Formats: sequence, C-alpha cells, structure tokens
Amino acid sequence: MTHQAPEPRIQPPALPASLADTGLPMTLMRDILLKTMLRMSLSYISEISATICLPFAQVQQLIDAARGERLIEAMGTLHATSTSSEMGYQLTEAGRQQAHRALEQSEYFGAMPVPIEAYAKQVRRQSIRKIKISRDRLQQSMGDLILPPGLMADLGPAVTSGRSILFYGPPGNGKSSISNGIRDALGDQIYVPRAVVHSSQVISVYDPIVHTRAQMPEASGSQLRLSGQRFDPRYVLCERPTVVTGGELMLEMLELKYNAVSRTYQAPLQFKAMGGVFIVDDLGRQEEPPQALINRWIVPLEMNYDILSLQSGEKIIVPFDTLVIFSTNFHPNKIFDQAALRRIFYKIKIDGPNQADFLKIFALVARKRQMPLNAEALNHLLQEKYPTIDNIYANYQPVFLIDQIISICEFEGKPYHMSPELIDRAWANMFVRDADIVN
Repeated sequence: MTHQAPEPRIQPPALPASLADTGLPMTLMRDILLKTMLRMSLSYISEISATICLPFAQVQQLIDAARGERLIEAMGTLHATSTSSEMGYQLTEAGRQQAHRALEQSEYFGAMPVPIEAYAKQVRRQSIRKIKISRDRLQQSMGDLILPPGLMADLGPAVTSGRSILFYGPPGNGKSSISNGIRDALGDQIYVPRAVVHSSQVISVYDPIVHTRAQMPEASGSQLRLSGQRFDPRYVLCERPTVVTGGELMLEMLELKYNAVSRTYQAPLQFKAMGGVFIVDDLGRQEEPPQALINRWIVPLEMNYDILSLQSGEKIIVPFDTLVIFSTNFHPNKIFDQAALRRIFYKIKIDGPNQADFLKIFALVARKRQMPLNAEALNHLLQEKYPTIDNIYANYQPVFLIDQIISICEFEGKPYHMSPELIDRAWANMFVRDADIVN
C-alpha cells in the first residue's frame, strides 16, 4: 500500500494554466518537443506529457502548433489506454530536420525547463531562512551524540539563521556528525526544478544522487489531465537537499559544468543544494587553499545570490539560499584572514569531551555494541593509557576502542568481554608509534 506524504507547508509552484504561463518562448518549447519525440520515439500525448512535464492540454497545443508548421503529422491510428483512446503523432521529414538542427545547438531534451526568474521566486517561498527549529527538535536530530555544555545554545541560532557556520576544533569530536544532525533537523520538503533556463541555455538541476524524492503517488499524463496535478510538474518535490564535500572539493566544482559534446550544462554543487545544506568537511585538506575557497563564497554569503559563467563568457545571476557549514581541524586564524572570517556568520568551537563525558560516551557505545563494561579495564584505560597522551579525550575514541575489542573477540571465538590486555591491543591500533622506518 502506498502512503501519501503529508502536504508540504510551502506554497507550491502553480501549475501553468497556459503555455504562456510557463514563461518559455514557443520556439524553445517546440524544439524540446521535437528533440524529445525524436530521441525517445514518442508518439502519444500522454507519454509526451509525462516526459516533457507539461499538462496534457498544453502538449496538445504544442502538437497543434507544430502541425501548423508541418513539423508533426497525425499517424491516423488510435492508442488505447485505460481511460481513453489517443491519436498517435510522428515527426515529418521537416520535423526531423528541425529536430536535428536543434540537437546541433543543444542535446538537451525531456522536461521543459523553468526560467531562472521564476525559480528565484520559488526559492524565496521555500527559503531555508524561514525554517524555525526548536531546541528539542535540534537535540533529537543529534541522536545519541553527547554534546558539550552550552553548544546547543550557540548551535540553535546559527541553524535557524540559515546563513553560514564554521565548526572548528580537534579532529574526531563530532563536527561531521553535528553537521549531519543539522541536516536531519530540517525535516521538510521543497520543490526542485528538473532544469532551469537562461537565454535559451538549459541547466540541469534535479539530481537523484543529491535529491531525495518525496513519496507521492505516480500519475501518468492522462491521469494528470483527468485529475489535475497539484503543482507544476517541471518541479520535483524533494526533501531539503544536502551536499557533502571533503578533501576532493575544487573551485571548478562550484561553477557550471559544460559538456562540449552534448552542449548542455549541469548545475554546480551549491546550486543543487539550494534550499538545503552544503557541508564543506575537512576544510584545509583540499588542493585549493582555504582562503581561495572562502573567497569564492563571499558574494553568495553576503548578497544571497551567486554569479555563474556560461561557456560564452556571459555572467548570469542565480539565487543563493543555502546553509553553508564549514568544518575544519585547523584554527581559523591559521587558514583565513580576518576579512574572510567576517563573512562567516557563526564560528563555533567543538572541543573534545572531558573525562566524565568520555565515560558517558564509552558506556553508551558499549551498551549499543552489547559489550560488558569492566571496572579493571576502564581503570587501566584511564590511569595507564590516557596519561600517555596528556589525557586528551576525543568523541571517536570509545567507538574505535570498543570496535577493536569486538573484532579481537570475534576472531578468537570468545564472548564479548573487556580486559586490560584487550585495552592494550585496541590502543595500539589507535595511534602510530613515532619511530623511524629502516629501509
């Protein structure tokens, strides 16, 4: 049984009442129609409607207009469906020639795009800055994370601002986990365009890898015609997106990606993250200098719009509505100048736990892993091992140590248990001994 998702609170993009309401030139729609029919061998309006994402009646109008130009002709046969019988259509020779000419300009076919200006209005309607997250909701999204005292008081205003956040502090203390918790706290849905267009240049946006589609009943083109679609089918209802990048992030990933063979564009990562969260993890580990990466974000973070370049060199202004989270193990003063730091609205230090919180985390992980605690083993860990690293605790260490002990027990065919000897063996794998390698 299919369960329908709850109605989203956000005002949806209105279903176009006419071809004029799409905001697209007739020539662009005609060429996408011809290319789609050619490339996908489509003949029936219900199929075409579902593919180019326009209502049945408007596809009929496009077909009729193309027939007037002698680009499409009726096949003279009916196609029986569960609800009606449809006339089949095919491209004429002139239509095929026009489709090939259009493909020489751009290989894009399929869903009709949304004008950038129209999408900008939808972005404002579903802005991430309109989300109000309570302390309880944010706390629940963090799962079993044991957060430092006072962190939630700093974190809450930063998240609800929808601006930018810098997490910094020693490695292994949950900066990435907190970022993921923020993503989970958003919890609602937005409308993502399948593609947008500027000056006849189509940019693909919807990406199944980035965007999680909301569960909704599927409807065919003929069903849409009969029952009515609640929003513009050129959009996809999705969970608020999250893009996570790390050491692989390059400046070129933040620009339009042009495919010279197909002559089509793919939206950059931050555009796909519109209305959601963009996480830059491990800042300082990229090939690009951290200062250069921050400089690229200055205009979007301050002005709420981004500037992208087409292959022709033309600059286009696009909306920017994304919660950007930077996470680094370096001290900010060592990788940014003060001007760059001013552009980041919230700077939050994530420290390691004290001994009491470390023991809470250790006990929580042990219970989840069904590992019995042992007082002698814990005393050995705290009194013999941690003094060797100046009693510096990190959130990742309980998981690491207990998983190491579990692996040993399973390999040796013994029940899960904890002992000083097993603590020593697990500890040996947590650090690399500082010794020269003799070649």
